[in-house]
Amino acid sequence: MELYKHFIETLKQEPNYFDDEGNLKKWVLIQKAQDFDPGLLSIIINDSVLKQAFIKDINGVFVLDHKKLSLFLEQKSYLKDSYTQYSKKIGLVTNGKFLTQKSDIELVWPYKDCMLEGGQTREEEKRDEIFFNQTLAQDEITQLKEPKVLTNGLKYTGKGVERSFTFHRNEKGIITDNLLIKGNNLLTLYSLKQEFAGRVRLIYIDPPFNTDNDSFSYNDSFTRSTWLTFMRDRLQVARELLTNDGNIFIHIDINQNHYLKLLADEVFEEENFVEEIIWAYGSPSGGRAATPKPVNIHDYILHYAKNYTGRKQNRMYVPYSEKYINDWFKYVDDDGRKYQKRQRGTDEDGNAIWTKQYLDESPGVPLSTVWTDIQQVYADPRAYKEGTKADVEVIKEFKGGQKPEKLLRRIIEMASDEGDIVLDFHLGTGTTAATAMKLKRQFIGCEQIEEQIAIQLRRLPHVIGNYTETDDTGNDKYSGFDTSGISKDVAWQGGGEFIFLELKKYNQAFMDEIEDASTPDDIETVYNHILEKSFIDYSIDLKQLNGSFEEFKALPVDEQKKILCSLLDKNQLYVNLSSLDDLEFACTDEEKAMNKDFYGIQ
Repeated sequence: MELYKHFIETLKQEPNYFDDEGNLKKWVLIQKAQDFDPGLLSIIINDSVLKQAFIKDINGVFVLDHKKLSLFLEQKSYLKDSYTQYSKKIGLVTNGKFLTQKSDIELVWPYKDCMLEGGQTREEEKRDEIFFNQTLAQDEITQLKEPKVLTNGLKYTGKGVERSFTFHRNEKGIITDNLLIKGNNLLTLYSLKQEFAGRVRLIYIDPPFNTDNDSFSYNDSFTRSTWLTFMRDRLQVARELLTNDGNIFIHIDINQNHYLKLLADEVFEEENFVEEIIWAYGSPSGGRAATPKPVNIHDYILHYAKNYTGRKQNRMYVPYSEKYINDWFKYVDDDGRKYQKRQRGTDEDGNAIWTKQYLDESPGVPLSTVWTDIQQVYADPRAYKEGTKADVEVIKEFKGGQKPEKLLRRIIEMASDEGDIVLDFHLGTGTTAATAMKLKRQFIGCEQIEEQIAIQLRRLPHVIGNYTETDDTGNDKYSGFDTSGISKDVAWQGGGEFIFLELKKYNQAFMDEIEDASTPDDIETVYNHILEKSFIDYSIDLKQLNGSFEEFKALPVDEQKKILCSLLDKNQLYVNLSSLDDLEFACTDEEKAMNKDFYGIQ
């Protein structure tokens, strides 16, 4: 709404844009926009707000985005700011225009023009997700994308946990510390953008698969479109973080692979699609074979580059199988070395030239796009035997699909070198971070879900090893280094360090209170706390709300919690960096110092 009001006020300097009753002649303006009218262009360019919203800077030349302006004007007659033009319906558009405007059509998913905030805590699953229309709610989106204040910094090393530290930087001024960041991953990615845009060599993500088996269960009637919007918003900013030769690997299952492929083609551009990897992780037996249909035993990994022709790509091989060795390396030299005969052309008399290819000098079979040699962590029988659990990866308290370190090792070695930055913004159990540390890469991990953060803060210090401290319950905080996963293959002896950070909460703290509430008395306490301390959504009529409090109290607790979630301004879930010195957010001197260090603020 603020952008539209500003637009009207700015255009009042040209009376011909309004009728005798003071109404905007929107169709006149649409025509002038399509004609690139110099007068209209001058007004927009000379206003910083409108210039940012509707002008493109192409190599120093200002160009009016007339399609965006036309769409903005057309929608204003019937839409509120924060609602999508496709709300609760399938949008039929062609080249960004409505079906009524052109004869050709294409089907697009609902909410395609919106940004989905997409929190993943349990309580946020209870509320309708928030969509910010990218044309009509630009103010909200700009605020949402602002870098956030970081808090609760802890540095984990082999000597202990440090609460006072500074960030290390290389000769280019880039932070070189491993980072684990807790908070909404979309907002975390935008916070990382200021420091790491164009600096991440490799991204791997294993996002929610949008099935009944994961936690992605938002309350709208188009679950797939919600999921696609959720994914698109994160992939768009992730692309900005990649180096020009960077790669992204997106792990997905059979249910969403084909939809995700089309989305990723749009975000990364189809010509930057590298390959579709099939990870065949198991055998068609046990519970998988309970039905007569063919047994699904594979996932997909979509591989895209930021720039296909310039991408980082290391040549990879897999070891020869015993059968291959027996069939082909069947000759033995006098010194006992196995070899196979290879014909290398003919001599001048036409006779074949044979050479020896020794097994101990052969790297193996070139890696294909079908990976059958890496099993799921759950396929390791040692995980279920006493006395052998120290060497296995299975984290039983994790209910998702934990991925093996061998899988991440292959991906990391395919597309990065030692010292490169590896990012995973759906970190889960921390496999990407653990593997990256063992392979001497710098990692950045993002996670919001409390249970998974807890797993990571047990697992990653154990990868470092050495530090032992006993807490009040007699449990070691961490001791000997991790021997599971790829540890033995890479001769891991412990070491490394990482910094844990959180996005500083504001309204998110009230979301946490709502999640913890379980009784009517709890709800009333949270309700009063929200009215007293939180940022309330601007569209809420507090007088009407208070007048309906008795009706509110008569609702079931779950319904009350949904309503409390809807009261909060979702743009104030976390504290924006621009509010670092704002007394209302009470940032401590330690937080100010740490954020100025992280963001490079003088």
